[in-house]
Amino acid sequence: MADSRLAGADFVRATACLVVIGHHLSQRMSWNSNLGWMEWLRVFVQLGGFGVAMFFVLSGFLLAQPFWTALDAGQPLPSLRTYALRRAARILPGFWLALTVTFILTITVFHFPATGQLALRYLAGFFLVADWHWVTFFPVEINGPLWSISFEVTSYVLLPLGFIAVFAVAARSGQGWRTRVLWLAVVGLALIAHWLFTSWVNPGSFQRSWDYGLIGGAKTWMPMFNPFGFFAMFSLGALAAGIRIKLATRRGPLFDVLALLALVAMFALLGLQSFAKGTESYGLLRVPYDYPWFQLIVGAGLVLIPSTVIVGRVLDNRVVRYLARISFGLYVWHYVVLELVHLTIAPGLDQGRMTDPVQLAWAGGLILVIAVGLADLSYRFFERPIIDWARGLERRRAAATPTLSPAAG
Repeated sequence: MADSRLAGADFVRATACLVVIGHHLSQRMSWNSNLGWMEWLRVFVQLGGFGVAMFFVLSGFLLAQPFWTALDAGQPLPSLRTYALRRAARILPGFWLALTVTFILTITVFHFPATGQLALRYLAGFFLVADWHWVTFFPVEINGPLWSISFEVTSYVLLPLGFIAVFAVAARSGQGWRTRVLWLAVVGLALIAHWLFTSWVNPGSFQRSWDYGLIGGAKTWMPMFNPFGFFAMFSLGALAAGIRIKLATRRGPLFDVLALLALVAMFALLGLQSFAKGTESYGLLRVPYDYPWFQLIVGAGLVLIPSTVIVGRVLDNRVVRYLARISFGLYVWHYVVLELVHLTIAPGLDQGRMTDPVQLAWAGGLILVIAVGLADLSYRFFERPIIDWARGLERRRAAATPTLSPAAG
């Protein structure tokens, strides 16, 4: 049986991925048409970013666990070299491949001019710093979802910095629940940094609209979309991990009830977004996606589900586990597939213009099948071998250095 502490994580990952894909397909629907049995897809129009928020909470939750475990045991900080190696092996090869292929397709197939600005955006994405300016926010055309990767990598950097501070203070003040309270200071610092960013950074009003393409769209999102605000989401996931570890030995039907309530609350909040006026749903200090309420609900689910008797087993079924396993590939490839299908065989799949429910159904199904196939191939023959190589390197280093402390997987 899999580690029960992670029960529900695959469900959150798979759900987040499907929410994002559903969002991008629903954007192609015309609001001025009646699509009959496809009308239910409209609920996804406002939801795309909430899938991204789920990814950030989940990543913080998973990556923080070894830090909390070491902290509670009075051990030193886990190896940051191992932490960095695992993160790089899991994210960078697949991302760099999708980024580079998309960049080539942008010029050769979609005929965007090969300008210096386009090259600058690609390089900012490649070196994982695209999240600091609206010009580079979207590192390539025709694959908008890649914007979030640089944001996530910044959170990967900030997480151990926060734990270094907590470990230093805990050495004098003690472990246990007190360290979870200390982590709230990290969340608070992230919010202060977010507030300062939104106060000082101004993209200006010139061509600040989605009518001017991805850079114009980035201007509408920035400065509210910034690395510190997304780390505030990530850090709530890390806090959830700290609480989860304290409850690791607890199990019982009461947790099933509480977990179901958390899931109902999460989907209810998602459902309310179909009536929202914008996809950003700014919350506290204008942090996106109903911060902190939505992120706290997702975190609560991650805390509770591993202690359930039935819910965790039902959620982590074979289909969910499979989708979770290939979710990274699905995320970075699905939009390219959508644009290629639009260009080659479904010209009616324009943004906000699709009126034929049959065409939308078969085009959407084709996109999903191709994207799943690409993601599966990417995972089996590209991502997984590199992950295995990195784990082998880690084991060899651990054998050579017996005191090495492993970090997050």
